[in-house]
Amino acid sequence: MQKLYPFLLIFLLFAAGATAQDRRYTTNNTEAIKNFALANQSIDEHMYDEAIALLQKAIDADGKFIEAHAQLGDVMRMRRMYKPAVEHFQKIIALDPEFNKGIYLKIGECEIATSMYEPALHHLEKYLTYQNNTPQNAAYAQKLIADCKFSIYAIAHPVPFQPINMGPEINTADDEYLPVATADESTLIFTRKINSNEDFYKSNKADNKWQKATYLSDVINTPMYNEGAQSISQDGKYLFFTGCNRPDGLGRCDIYIAQKRGDDWAKPFSIGAPLNTNGWEAQPSISADGRTLYFVSNRKGGYGGYDIWKSHLTDKGWSEPENMGPEINTAYDEQSPFIHPDDSTFYFCSSGWPGLGAKDLFVSRLGKDGKWQKPENLGYPINSAGDENGLTLTANGSYAFFASNALKGYGGFDIYTFELPESIRPKVVTYVKGTVQDKKTKAPLEAAVEIIDLQKNVPVYQDYSSEDAGEFLATLPTGKNYGLNISREGYLFYSDNFSLIGLKDKKAFNITVLLSPIEVGNKVILKNIFFDTNKFDLKPESKAELQKLVDFMEVNPTIKIEVSGFTDNVGNKEANQVLSEKRANAVYQYLIAAKIQAERLVYKGYGEGQPIAPNTTDENRALNRRTEFMIIAK
Repeated sequence: MQKLYPFLLIFLLFAAGATAQDRRYTTNNTEAIKNFALANQSIDEHMYDEAIALLQKAIDADGKFIEAHAQLGDVMRMRRMYKPAVEHFQKIIALDPEFNKGIYLKIGECEIATSMYEPALHHLEKYLTYQNNTPQNAAYAQKLIADCKFSIYAIAHPVPFQPINMGPEINTADDEYLPVATADESTLIFTRKINSNEDFYKSNKADNKWQKATYLSDVINTPMYNEGAQSISQDGKYLFFTGCNRPDGLGRCDIYIAQKRGDDWAKPFSIGAPLNTNGWEAQPSISADGRTLYFVSNRKGGYGGYDIWKSHLTDKGWSEPENMGPEINTAYDEQSPFIHPDDSTFYFCSSGWPGLGAKDLFVSRLGKDGKWQKPENLGYPINSAGDENGLTLTANGSYAFFASNALKGYGGFDIYTFELPESIRPKVVTYVKGTVQDKKTKAPLEAAVEIIDLQKNVPVYQDYSSEDAGEFLATLPTGKNYGLNISREGYLFYSDNFSLIGLKDKKAFNITVLLSPIEVGNKVILKNIFFDTNKFDLKPESKAELQKLVDFMEVNPTIKIEVSGFTDNVGNKEANQVLSEKRANAVYQYLIAAKIQAERLVYKGYGEGQPIAPNTTDENRALNRRTEFMIIAK
């Protein structure tokens, strides 16, 4: 679909350079006509300040010179001087309401830009009463009318909005914008523009306060090129950003990625084709699992000038990008995508969906059918008649970050935060933050970390703990059960479970994982093996954990294990003993079916013996109902 361009950025009523002899004007004043002609020549040469001065002289000579008012209104509209442009268009309508139907479209556009929605609606509806409007202009007028109607309603129903400047630790007399935070809100990365050069800065949070921002990295920032429009992975280990006009780029702007290395970053590299093209790709937003990248492009196949696209990470690299479709994109511009860690709430800015003027912020939610629902305007006064963009959220969804130069700050664009109204918040999300260590030496370990949606049996997070500190962080949307497995060659794997069904608070999980070497006597509690009460049939949610055990046995072909079953002390002791044996046998039989040799396996039930917690609470009894395996030979 071709883009519907807004009503000609500047539609001059007469060709530049016209003279008094070329046509009849609404004035006979020679001084006015002379200055009008000179102004047209200045417009031809793009000397707009001079043209404004000359047109004002023409009006001073004859205040009823309609053509001069029209020309001056057009130039001021082009220069975004909307209030004086409105005054000149109003003068034309007062002098001759039927002078030119296009005046009603122009004044409506300018009135919206100055929050004058009621008169704008009147003038735009007047414009549509005229015959023979071009389809493009008629469609644009209808779009502006929708803006007016929405704006009148939104202002009458404001949403809570109390922006807080983030202070001198973040903001300076220069421009700061496009802030993004890690899931644990320990690090904020943003763009600072100094002398037309854009670079990244970071601030760390200590004692619940943001510290003075510092230069991010000489490896990423450059003195010759602009770096900006970034997205950071939830654990802070990967930075996706926009780099423009770089020698290794494919187009004017491309998307790059850099990986954290200790206290610094590795050299960034272009994501390359097919995501980057010889066009314009920018403003990346990476999903929480790191496997879907949303971005903005003006590539072919879109709905407007700038559309939002997405690409998936496959075994062969990033997939051919696909357009987000008409549920998100319009015939106008969509930019600044932000996918929340819940993976089902999407924020962006648009000049196409009904709003208060220019670009507004919107939210779309993923429906049960897997499609994005109709975007919802975030409302007034979050949105205004000006441009709003670059909104990002904390992982817990309570607070948003944005940049503005309309509020009283430290100079230019400053970064602000505000509490997001409940109605436009994402789903509740928490996170698990862990450190992996050797159980004996307590030395940090780099290990494979996998988190699985147990119901769907699909991974939602796959990465490695950091080599230097053994750290990892993953976000977890609530309403699901997750299994965590951590593994490293030469060690027993670690198993944990996070049940987030019905979770109302946003409590984070901070864990220390101690990996035990593969030695006789060492054991693993399999926290994601599930049975119904008093039954021994393996539930489907156990499949991922069982496969992990199969993989472990295959990678370590010489070891022998005992599969052990345990119960709590509720019920008959003899019945508990039988139940524990049957549960251990169920795991044993699964391994046999998976082609693990029987001579490498034994199973045993321990009933209610060997509790690991007092059987005094439901929580403790749940701990005692468990399945383990123990190394009995190497």
